[in-house]
Amino acid sequence: MRIRKNSWLAAAALLAALPATTLLAGPTKSAGSIEDRVRHELVIMPFYNVFDDLSFRVDSDGTVTLLGAVTDPYLKWEAEKTVKGVAGVTRIDDQIEVLPLSPFDNQIRIRTYRALVRTSSLYRYFMGTQPSIRIIVKNGHVMLDGVVSNNMDSQLAYMAANQVPGVFSVTNNLHTEIK
Repeated sequence: MRIRKNSWLAAAALLAALPATTLLAGPTKSAGSIEDRVRHELVIMPFYNVFDDLSFRVDSDGTVTLLGAVTDPYLKWEAEKTVKGVAGVTRIDDQIEVLPLSPFDNQIRIRTYRALVRTSSLYRYFMGTQPSIRIIVKNGHVMLDGVVSNNMDSQLAYMAANQVPGVFSVTNNLHTEIK
């Protein structure tokens, strides 16, 4: 009987302490900020791939400005529709550029992707569902955007993209991780 009484006391003490710890924890992380929710919604969009580059800016009044470039007109519409559904967003300013639909640019995209993946230390940036390097091609001009570990990888990516046949110019906008 004594053991049962002690376990009831322990359970009552645990229940009494539970609301206090819940109140001390503050807001839950799952709620997140508008920026976190918008980022999440954009990243999980279907058909968003290595050849698309989306970014955004959130103003204090809840206005979200969508920026970047996409290869498919549908993706621009989908990004706007997805962000409209995020709680706290009051208005959308869609400045996403739809890249020209060109077989020539598509060939350069594939060749550049293969060149970067085949370069010794760059393959790791293309692993997973969302690669950290983005390849944007517009009228034969390549722009590399994203994050790499060090300056050497940035330079390797630039040199590999410059060797792709048919590329007119390469703009290297790769940033290094801050450690």
